[in-house]
Amino acid sequence: MATMNFNTTNATFRQLLGNGLSYRVPPFQRDYSWAEDEWDDLWQDILGLFESDGEPAHYMGYLVLQSSDNKRFDIIDGQQRLTTLSVMILTCLGHMQDLIRSNLDAENNARRKEQLQNSYIGYLDPVSLVPRSKLELNRHNNRFYQTYLVPLEKIPQRGLNASEHQLRKAFNWFKDKVRSRAGMTVNSGKELAAFIESLVDRLFFTVITVTDELNAFKVFETLNARGVRLSATDLLKNYLFSVISSQDTHETELKALEERWERIVGLLGSESFPEFLRIFWNSRNRLVRKSDLFKTIRTRIATRDSAFELLRDLDHSAAVYAALRDPQDPSWKSDEKVALAQLILFNVRQPLAMLLSCHTRFHETDRADFTRIMKAVAIVSFRYNVICNLQTHEQERLYNDIAWRVSSGSYTRPSEVISALRDVYPDDTRFKAAFAEKELRTTNSRNKKVVRYILFEIEKQRSGQDFDFESATYNLEHILPEHPSEDWSYIEESKQDRLIYRIGNMTPLETSRNRDLGNADYSTKRQVFQQSTFQITRAVSEHYETWDETKIEARQKQLTNIAAGIWKIEFGG
Repeated sequence: MATMNFNTTNATFRQLLGNGLSYRVPPFQRDYSWAEDEWDDLWQDILGLFESDGEPAHYMGYLVLQSSDNKRFDIIDGQQRLTTLSVMILTCLGHMQDLIRSNLDAENNARRKEQLQNSYIGYLDPVSLVPRSKLELNRHNNRFYQTYLVPLEKIPQRGLNASEHQLRKAFNWFKDKVRSRAGMTVNSGKELAAFIESLVDRLFFTVITVTDELNAFKVFETLNARGVRLSATDLLKNYLFSVISSQDTHETELKALEERWERIVGLLGSESFPEFLRIFWNSRNRLVRKSDLFKTIRTRIATRDSAFELLRDLDHSAAVYAALRDPQDPSWKSDEKVALAQLILFNVRQPLAMLLSCHTRFHETDRADFTRIMKAVAIVSFRYNVICNLQTHEQERLYNDIAWRVSSGSYTRPSEVISALRDVYPDDTRFKAAFAEKELRTTNSRNKKVVRYILFEIEKQRSGQDFDFESATYNLEHILPEHPSEDWSYIEESKQDRLIYRIGNMTPLETSRNRDLGNADYSTKRQVFQQSTFQITRAVSEHYETWDETKIEARQKQLTNIAAGIWKIEFGG
C-alpha cells in the first residue's frame, strides 16, 4: 500500500495561529451551526482550566487541514471549533474596546487589544498594509465575519441568513460570559489579556495535514472521530461544487444546487450520506471499495455536466435509498415491507445496491416481479448470511455484478435477476447441514429476535397461526435453562453451554407461563408446554419424555427439514 501523504502533530491554539499562518473554510463547506449547548460545553471546559484543581490543558480533538505550502490551510474538519474560538476571542477584544471607551486603563488596553488582534484574529500585511484575517469562513458566512465581527462593528439584527444569525448569537452569548467574568475595572483589561494568553497555550489539537482531498478522504476512512462522516460528506460537496462553479455560474443556480444538496443530506442524515453514496455508485458502476470511492468519483466526475448529472441522479435515488432502509415507508406493499424488515433484522446490507438498481429499472413496469426479487433476496440473506454465515465479500461482488447488468441494460427481465441469485443461494444440502448445527447466543438482543423470528415462522408453517414474533406477550423459552439448576446436572456441564443456544433447545412460550418456569426441571416444564397455544411447543411435551443432547439434536433436525421448505426459492429450469 502506498504511503499516505499527510502528517500528524499536536498543536496548541497559539501554535496554530502563529508565524503568519492562515485558515480558510472551503466556500461550499457547511455553514456555522453551533448553538448554545456547544457554546456552553466549550465555555465550561475553558473555565475548568482556571479552577484551582483544574486540568493543565484541554484537548479539542482532531483538526484535519489541507495545504500545499504549510502556510495557508483549508479546514476540512474542525471549522465549528475554530470559528467559535475566534468569535470568543473577538468578544474579549470587544470587551477591551468597552474598557477603552470607559477610559479604564485606556492606553494600555488599546495596546493589549492591538497585540491580541494581531496574534489571534488578523494582522496588517507589511507589504500592502491591507488587514489580513487569519480565518476566512465559507461563502455564506465570510462577509458577515469580516464586515462586522473582525472589526467589531455594530451587528445588524435584520437581513441576515440563518447561520449569520447563529454567529451573531454566538458573539452576544460569549460577550455576556466574558463581561460577567472580567467586569469593568481598571484591572479588567490586564486580567482578560492574561486569561487569553494562558488559554491559547492550554487548548490543544491533534492536527492532521493532508496535501489534497484524496488524502483527506483516506484520513476520514481511518478516523473514527465524532462528525467525521459529516466531513466526508462536505468533502464531496466541496469537490462537486468547485467543478460546477469553476466556470461562470450564476448565484441563483448555485443556490438551487445547494438546496438540492441540503434536501438529499436532510433526507438521509449526514451520517449515512457516505454509505448511501457508495451504494448509489455501486448500483450503476463496477464495484468500488469504500477506500477508493472518492478517488473514483474524482476521476470520473471531472466536468460541469457530469457533476450536474451526478447531483440529479443522487437526488432521484436518495428517496428510494431512504425507503429501502425503512420498511414502514408508505411506498411499499405488505410483502415488500416484510422482506425489508427481514434484511434489517438480519443486519444484511450487501443487496442494497442491487435493490436500488432493480427499483429504478423494474419498480414501475414489473411491480409484482420487483416484489419477487425483494422476497428472494430476503431468503438468500437468511440462508447465506444468517444460517450458513458465508463470506460477504463474494456475495457483495455478485450483487454488484447484477446491479451493474440491470443498470447497463444487459438484464432486462426480473427473472434474469432471480436466476443470477442462484450463485449465492446455499442449496438444501448445505443449508440443512448448517441449520442442524446452528447455535445462536440469545444473550445478544439481535440474535434473540432472529431466533424468535425463525421459531414463529416454523409455528406459522405448522399451525397456520401468524403470531407477532416481536410481541411482549410471548417469550423465548430455553428448555435446558440459561442458568441450569442441580436438576439438570445429568447433562455434563461442558456440554450444557454448547446446548443451551442450539435452535432445537429453544421454543416460543406465553410470557405469563414462562415467568413461573425459570430453571425448573424438564418434567415441570413439560406440563406447562402442554398448555401452550404454540403447536411446536406442545409438540415438545408430546414427543419427548426427557430432555438431553440427543433430544435437542433430534428436534433441531426436525426443525431443519421444515425450515428448508419455508426459506426456499424455486429457480426452475
